Amino acid sequence: MAEPVPLLLNLIASSVTAASRAGEIIRDVMRKGDLGIIEKGENDLQTEADRSAQHCIIASLAQKFPNITIIGEEEPNYTAVNPDWIANNPSESVLSKKCPDQYNDIQEKDVVVWVDPLDGTSEYAAGLLENVTVLIGIAVGDRALGGVIHQPYFTSPEGGCIGRTIWGLQGVGIGGFIPKAPTKDKFILTTTRSHSNPLVEETLKKLNPDTILRVGGAGYKILLLLEGKAHAYVFASPGCKRWDTCAPEAILTAIGGKLTDVHGNLYSYSKSTPYQNKGGVLAAVIEEYHEKCRKAIPPNILK
Repeated sequence: MAEPVPLLLNLIASSVTAASRAGEIIRDVMRKGDLGIIEKGENDLQTEADRSAQHCIIASLAQKFPNITIIGEEEPNYTAVNPDWIANNPSESVLSKKCPDQYNDIQEKDVVVWVDPLDGTSEYAAGLLENVTVLIGIAVGDRALGGVIHQPYFTSPEGGCIGRTIWGLQGVGIGGFIPKAPTKDKFILTTTRSHSNPLVEETLKKLNPDTILRVGGAGYKILLLLEGKAHAYVFASPGCKRWDTCAPEAILTAIGGKLTDVHGNLYSYSKSTPYQNKGGVLAAVIEEYHEKCRKAIPPNILK
């Protein structure tokens, strides 16, 4: 008789397939042409793809794990979830991994899942589809332990949109991608495309990078780090939320990287924590680059 799969590993395996199914829904909405855009606030859009993708993810996970806490970016309304949106089959490649012993006794009541069903909505509406990701972060207590980043519009080198899913678990590593080291010849930062302000710009100027990649979505910025296209992600301003950073933090930490606020403090991901990341974001695949940026941020910005 096979041993039962530990909850945390099973949840990540189920999140991988739920994120992939959400990606299919996001592409379907775009193909149909009616995005159903709603303005939630300044530079804050919601589309039919955001709503439907969240329905898919939360319904899929809640059906299998009824006692976990799930916090999604969009307002909940799950009275009529399309049965075809339910992702039932967890990823076999994830289930084949050995779960660290310290996670074996985790119970559903201890778990908080943070969901951004479509990270980069403004870019999605503008047709900058490469920036779009689906984020599912898994926290136990107040720490981010596991995460999934799905990129619906990833194109293979051979051509054709196939999508890709990267997952990570502390103590196991990451799957779906082999991280690449950034160049040592230049210092490259990535930051916001559309939510900049004088504080953000002053910070970037002080860090004095050779290149700044201004792109949308926290998930896509983390992909740039994993691909070795940037050394660090710096955003010295409030603005992003816990559902933007939970999955990225877990994945970066799983490979020895780091994501914190600009002071170097970890964020809490407990179910009672505030949603906004008031201390901004500082992230890097290699802790050395994280520390380099943290030390270079001027004191007046850290007040």
